[in-house]
Amino acid sequence: MSSNKRRRNSHGRGLQAVTLCISTSLVLILLGLVVFIGLTAHNLSEYMKENLTVTVMFGEDVTNHEAAVVCRRMQTRPYVINLEYISSDQALKEQTAALGTDPSEFLGANPFVPSAEIHLRASCANSDSLKWIAKDLKRYKQVSEVSYQKDLMESVNRNLQKIMLVMVVIAVLLTLVSFSLINNTVRLSIYARRFTINTMKLVGASWGFIRRPFLGVAVLEGLIAGIIADLVLAGGVYALYTYEQDITAVVTWEVLAITGASVLLFGLLISVVCVYVSVTRFLRMPTKRLYRV
Repeated sequence: MSSNKRRRNSHGRGLQAVTLCISTSLVLILLGLVVFIGLTAHNLSEYMKENLTVTVMFGEDVTNHEAAVVCRRMQTRPYVINLEYISSDQALKEQTAALGTDPSEFLGANPFVPSAEIHLRASCANSDSLKWIAKDLKRYKQVSEVSYQKDLMESVNRNLQKIMLVMVVIAVLLTLVSFSLINNTVRLSIYARRFTINTMKLVGASWGFIRRPFLGVAVLEGLIAGIIADLVLAGGVYALYTYEQDITAVVTWEVLAITGASVLLFGLLISVVCVYVSVTRFLRMPTKRLYRV
């Protein structure tokens, strides 16, 4: 084989490798976005659940000291993540600031009673749990009323289920489409070397020995494609952070780590599987058929 022909073949293989890395990276970016959006949606739901409040109102004859003691007991309940106690004096002060006038001046007494705002653990912020939580809080004789945003809670849970269902469907579709696209690209790349594969098979090389260099290249290309996709996604997350820094409440380091690792894993897995399938296809193909493919 002449040096010019070898250079042309080397250039062609390099171009095929670049094309495969780019196409794989684009697919991995889409898959990474699905994983990222799914995890972020879950964290957003957890964040919203933990910021929904259960309001506990104490009786009119309950003093601030008695209410504070009960609140300390409530704080130890396993479903409570945070409890904010509001004394009757504090409530009066807040309402006076909001209304611009002191209600006790024309009523002759403080009309407000002690209360508490409870933030629940996300795992307990659902309709079934809230029913027995309300009953549990009402066991305290000093408590007169327990209220929570039932409709908002149900809406959050319902929307989360819809979002997760959509994410799963999109992930499955993208996985199938990505496998098909990458498999076709890999098949074209290996097609140009089908006679080399056949020659190695004819001289007695084992299938594992023939596959090994192709799988090694596939691992490298999948790794490079995954790194490119991770860099693109990281750039998008950084742009999102510069626009809204409070996004860190739902976009945690755990989300970023899982997304990045998933992209790399998808890249390696899809590339290796596609190469394995394509090489095996030509290994099983009789020599006569190679000229008609």
